[in-house]
Amino acid sequence: MTGQPFYPFKSERSKSEYVSYYREREKAWPVPFESRLIETPSGTTHVRASGRPSDPPLVLLHGARVSSLMWSDSIVALAEHHRTYALDIPGDGGLSVSRSATMKPEEVARWLDEVLAVLVPEGTVSLMGISLGGFISGQYALRFPGRVRSVVLLAPGGLVLPISFTFIVRMMLLTLPLPGRSQGPLSRVLYWLSPEAECGDDAGRARMEQALADVRMSWNHMSLPAPEWPKAWDDATWRDFCVPCLVVVGEHEKIYSARKAVARLNRVAPQVKTVILPGIGHCMTATQPDEVALRALEFLEEQERTSGRAA
Repeated sequence: MTGQPFYPFKSERSKSEYVSYYREREKAWPVPFESRLIETPSGTTHVRASGRPSDPPLVLLHGARVSSLMWSDSIVALAEHHRTYALDIPGDGGLSVSRSATMKPEEVARWLDEVLAVLVPEGTVSLMGISLGGFISGQYALRFPGRVRSVVLLAPGGLVLPISFTFIVRMMLLTLPLPGRSQGPLSRVLYWLSPEAECGDDAGRARMEQALADVRMSWNHMSLPAPEWPKAWDDATWRDFCVPCLVVVGEHEKIYSARKAVARLNRVAPQVKTVILPGIGHCMTATQPDEVALRALEFLEEQERTSGRAA
């Protein structure tokens, strides 16, 4: 399949429709940006850069089955203080193309290192990722700690606790070729992940519906491999993790218990800062983008001050 000219899309028509949708969505990116494709041994990576080039670099990694466009609701605040690089993850939604059908955690970390060697060839970067993007951010920081100034993990997949059985079952049911599988199940899963969206304001619900539309486009037009379920790190890995780190989870997180995740980190990795956001589920960048950006920026700026004093 990777040899097809339309890979990772299902057909040339699917590719055309998805790219048209993506480029139209990209027009609503609320700050000036530069879009580029980076070629590395791992594949082609699409990057959208915003903010002043002189500001500290911040790399943004999205959740599964969406794309870098998911950061559009937080990017104004983030790009005001950082040179942001929103990446489309190969093997997932967006315009990046992997050279292999699947990438193991160590291969994903190598891919990110290849991209960063082009974007920020010298010095350190900060990483911020949600869900799948949080897993990738953590894997990179673990393997290349000298390149990472700080890392913000938003509801990271795995790493802290194993993925819950209930979440796995719901995801597997979505992939079964059952008659009648349509937009309904996708919508139900997304609102199950963040129930606050249904009772929130109109703006929050509109952001959730946009996220649903992005997932639907990836689902309908791309032939993406089923991702490996991210695994949790053992106590020793967390205890020795040396990169300044903030872990943010919502009170109503479904992929694991927020309370148990924070309790474990406080016990085995007290150097990691943790925050539980009240009344929020998994899709926090859609339902509470301002709060998420505020928490992240407070942490990142604190690390900037600390590193400045150390220098």
